[in-house]
Amino acid sequence: MADIKIPFNRPGLTGNEQNYMADALQRGHLSGDGYYTKKCNNLLESELGVSKVMLTTSCTHALEMSALLLDIQPGDEVIVPSFTFVSSINAFVLRGARPVFADIRPDTLNLDEKQLETLITEKTRAIVPVHYAGVGCEMSVIGEIATKHNLSVIEDDAQGLFARYRGRGLGSFGQLATVSFHETKNFVCGEGGALLINDPQYFERAEIIREKGTNRGRFFRGQVDKYTWVDMGSSYLPSEILAAFLYAQLEARETITAKRKSIFEFYQENLADWCRDNGVRMPFIPADCEQPYHMFYLLFPGLLERTGFINHMRSKGIQTSFHYLPLHLSDMGRQWGYKEGDYPVTEKLSDCLVRLPFFNDITRAELEEVVEAVHSFSAGLVKV
Repeated sequence: MADIKIPFNRPGLTGNEQNYMADALQRGHLSGDGYYTKKCNNLLESELGVSKVMLTTSCTHALEMSALLLDIQPGDEVIVPSFTFVSSINAFVLRGARPVFADIRPDTLNLDEKQLETLITEKTRAIVPVHYAGVGCEMSVIGEIATKHNLSVIEDDAQGLFARYRGRGLGSFGQLATVSFHETKNFVCGEGGALLINDPQYFERAEIIREKGTNRGRFFRGQVDKYTWVDMGSSYLPSEILAAFLYAQLEARETITAKRKSIFEFYQENLADWCRDNGVRMPFIPADCEQPYHMFYLLFPGLLERTGFINHMRSKGIQTSFHYLPLHLSDMGRQWGYKEGDYPVTEKLSDCLVRLPFFNDITRAELEEVVEAVHSFSAGLVKV
């Protein structure tokens, strides 16, 4: 096999990461909730229209905090698309919840809101819509259904930071939402995330859970003369070094988004004819969604064509990647009684999808090489 010349992902820098990290060192506060953590929280609250933001060590941990805040108990049911990363449901399974999987829409690959109400039982506690590729789910419909049945909504917005649905920022619809700053995301700090809180009843307890179950935050604000263990919790605070790195990324959000928009549009413009001629689909963005340009994927007619394409691109030194395998068909999913055929759209599209290289500092020459390699693959594809 050829050596990889163009990787699927390569974390990029904005220029101020090392400066801010050095400044954090000079300030002498390296644990969480210092100067840069607060700057990140404030920026996100302002830009997203969210009541409260708390940086966390990962999006997974933000989801785990959500499960604790909702007091999920054994036997509770949580609805989540089968086409997502395991963290979306694992956070709730850890508290004893039963996953209730939903199929996805064939256009956006988001949770199919038309099937949602049929999945609700007397044991349902929460709905976790996942904004795939940063394209918003139908939050107006999901919100109405959740309100009707008195259910909580936790948006998994790992891929959709700064995207919008009907003019509102993703993450501002559910009682809670989570985002990711993993190195594969638009804005990174290696590992990191944030919990977005729109319901004020969770503010104080979220702070306690994030601080290992103590009221340490109240102590530092002078509200109590000592702090102690008052609730369940864990260590969900990222260090100031990570927050400083992240702030440089968030500060450059307009530049980063513009770069990613140009990458997406380059692929879109240069692959449109090839896709049409070979029966391959490109991403669909509804008119009421403003995407963050998180990824560019292709949907092939089937697994055979998708596998051939990945191998072809690798032979050219270009790394591409499939994405989620259906959770209901995983070893854990089968333990819950799920089987093949339960969610046909998820099963079909999971076999068809491949993601192209997409990162902030990909060069024009690299993009042209990717497109050229795509155009050189056609054997076995269905003509339309």
